[in-house]
Amino acid sequence: MAKNARWSDDYWLLLMQIYLQKPVGIKPMYSRKMVDLSLELHLPPTILFNKMCQIANLETPRIEHIWETYGRNPRKLARAVSLWRGMRGYGNAEDFYEGVEVNETFERDFKPVGSDSRLTPVMLTLILDLYFRLTPITMVAETPEIIELSRLIKIKPQEIAEVMEVFQHCDPYLKRKDVIISPLLAPCSEIWRRFGNANPEDLASYASELKEYFKDDI
Repeated sequence: MAKNARWSDDYWLLLMQIYLQKPVGIKPMYSRKMVDLSLELHLPPTILFNKMCQIANLETPRIEHIWETYGRNPRKLARAVSLWRGMRGYGNAEDFYEGVEVNETFERDFKPVGSDSRLTPVMLTLILDLYFRLTPITMVAETPEIIELSRLIKIKPQEIAEVMEVFQHCDPYLKRKDVIISPLLAPCSEIWRRFGNANPEDLASYASELKEYFKDDI
């Protein structure tokens, strides 16, 4: 986790701009715009979501002032956000974030697991959630649940079936003895270590939130 994640008052402007987008209100934690802003600011979505709740409740005098200034003037807010992004780090983002410890864990979750793969840890997490809802015999491309997930995350059903095949080799309950050679073995094993032995209901809840990231593309 980031030990020294810094919050700047300027970030309220970027977060308020998302809050004011229709429908006005608190956006899902893992909606595409929230995640994109998290990646831009190097702050986990959980932090931005909590801050957005503070905007909704006008919890501090500072937030009230920003709301009075920009809440009814989206164009003024857009200009302020554009100016901030133009001045950010004076063109050098690395200098802008110098001295800030970055939470690379959440950022890696949204990046491909390999240079020749479109799969991300977030996608693997959704596939693992579905894995626990199926039996090995139904972990095939023709299964309706696999087809539905493939449409959501925009990969082929066969790719999901292949990931599930790898997860079967991670699953201690199946006790598979055959050897598998796959570039997905390492990333799938990491996801299994993170979620495979956790409460399935907790994984299901987290997966439901993650799906918001992909719904914005539908």
